[in-house]
Amino acid sequence: MTTIITNPKERGRFLRFALVGTIGAVVDFGVMNLLRDFFGLPLVFAGTVSFIAAILNNFIWNRYWTYPDSRSKKILRQLIEFSIVSATGLIIRIPVLKFLEPLMVRFVNWFPLKFPYMSPDALSANLTLAIAVIIVMFWNFFVNRYWTYSDVT
Repeated sequence: MTTIITNPKERGRFLRFALVGTIGAVVDFGVMNLLRDFFGLPLVFAGTVSFIAAILNNFIWNRYWTYPDSRSKKILRQLIEFSIVSATGLIIRIPVLKFLEPLMVRFVNWFPLKFPYMSPDALSANLTLAIAVIIVMFWNFFVNRYWTYSDVT
């Protein structure tokens, strides 16, 4: 972590990784809401599909923009490593979605502030997904930086 603070090159990588993650989150939330609200799929399934779409997006952007100097590893090897890290993140994410959603439903129904353009059910699902994304983001950044992109100096 101190390297990110003290090394300008590493800080730039972190900021690009964060921007890629933000774009990935837009993909993630967009696909999840599309599958859930328009196709009526359950949150765990919709969240899993949206996660995979975000992973593919993030791998491409990270490979070519965040870590363009990471070329000593073949792209297939990096994709496999990135996928393993991401699959582990999915293993972390699914229980968060499954067990946190009922708590969020109760919280949103208890909370006095209502959102006019979002049902309590949709708000609960999005809050649950946001928490899961934040948790998995930390896992993904550190493991990908020091394993998937370990060839970058």
